[in-house]
Amino acid sequence: MADDLCFLSKDSLIVKNPKKSPLALRMVVLIFVMVCGVYICSICLKQIGGRSTARFLSVQVVGKSCDTNNIEPSEKPYVHFPKPKTFSREECECNPVRYFAILSTQRSGSGWFETLLNSHMNISSNGEIFSVKIRRSNISTIVETLDNIYNLDWLTSASKNECTAAVGLKWMLNQGLMQHHEEIADYFNSKGVSAIFLFRRNLLRRMISILANSYDQNAKLLNGTHKSHVHSPHEAQILASYKPIINTTLLIPNLRQVEDMVNKSLEYFKTTRHIVLYYEDIIKNRTKLVDVQDFLRVPQQDLNSRQVKIHKGSLSSQVENWGDIEKTLKGTQYEGFLNEDYKL
Repeated sequence: MADDLCFLSKDSLIVKNPKKSPLALRMVVLIFVMVCGVYICSICLKQIGGRSTARFLSVQVVGKSCDTNNIEPSEKPYVHFPKPKTFSREECECNPVRYFAILSTQRSGSGWFETLLNSHMNISSNGEIFSVKIRRSNISTIVETLDNIYNLDWLTSASKNECTAAVGLKWMLNQGLMQHHEEIADYFNSKGVSAIFLFRRNLLRRMISILANSYDQNAKLLNGTHKSHVHSPHEAQILASYKPIINTTLLIPNLRQVEDMVNKSLEYFKTTRHIVLYYEDIIKNRTKLVDVQDFLRVPQQDLNSRQVKIHKGSLSSQVENWGDIEKTLKGTQYEGFLNEDYKL
């Protein structure tokens, strides 16, 4: 019996020992897995929370509203805070931007005037955008182009990008402007676009410039290259050497046609915020450029241009048939064009 008990006792020991060891091991593994699980979950939660916060902050930045309390109520329709699709304005995001358009006619000094504006560190004038016919083919393409320009998404060498304070373009009257004047005037008024009219008082000088420029398109006097604007006195002298002959039969009708177009443009866009400038006035009085900067509400700076004037001196030295022109204009409303209007 004792042996039996001993046997049973030994047997029980042999059987019990293997049962206790796996249970303890399982408990240790379970605790380890739980700890690891808690740790991993905590890290995941932190990452998810971080992403959510970042996403929230990102939305907050995009939806940021800029303070307009210091802007006069009458000025608010003309102040904008564009959000370009092609780049970020970064620290200049809340710098106000004004929209403008230089409305002019060919050979009226608009190219020279635009280089003056672009010498300002905060003004971006993007050139003669609508000289490309497809952009002015209908009012939809015109509006689409204007939207890109005024949203700062039209990038040219003139673009000041982030810190632009005034953005615009040069637009000739015969480039869809008069044809779609009603829709464009509505666009200007709804978008707060300011118009800068730039014309020439002496339409005879303009005509001579047009004829000379048209001749050079074919003749290419500058080493086989046509240039509408030059940057050296030598180049200017070469282009000025050509003296056109003006058809006196068509002279007065042509002058009247341009005059009518200018007057119509002033009438069509009289409801827009605008300023009217003349090439001769800017040459004689550079304070006119201060008026333009005040008009665009940009800090005043000295403006400069590398362009050199092509036709200088008296008109009589710039055409071949001056005598015929004098006879045609004498006693008419355009007689004043024969007189000297400014000196350089």
